[in-house]
Amino acid sequence: MNLSTLTPAKGSIKDNKRLGRGQGSGRGGTSTRGHKGAKSRSGYSSKTGFEGGQMPLQRRIPKFGFKNINRIEYTGINLDVLQTISENKGITSFDLDVFVQNGLAGKNDLVKILGRGELKAKIEVKAHKFTETAKSAIEAKGGSTTAL
Repeated sequence: MNLSTLTPAKGSIKDNKRLGRGQGSGRGGTSTRGHKGAKSRSGYSSKTGFEGGQMPLQRRIPKFGFKNINRIEYTGINLDVLQTISENKGITSFDLDVFVQNGLAGKNDLVKILGRGELKAKIEVKAHKFTETAKSAIEAKGGSTTAL
């Protein structure tokens, strides 16, 4: 094999269409753009969502709801998840580092402990927030809750 003899596979390279190069080329005259109008001119660009004067979709559909810019997003972790981790890995003290290592939350997330599931072990939990049911379930088993 010689590098100077390498060529692309047959049929893999096409010549691009040369527009507006005379009638003999088959693509002269209007250069495949049809006759007249804005779309046939150079520099044409349509407005995003423009539907030829018809009322555009984004204006036909009614507006609803709003996004509260002051909302604080918490990553929820349920008691049954804490129970399975405590059984499988033998962890009794949960804090943000443990949640991050086990893929339950990101390092910059705010964590809220939720009350779904049943807790069997005595655990110690440090999180940003607790629901009432989660807090009472942890403390009922002799565990402790600490709000960060």
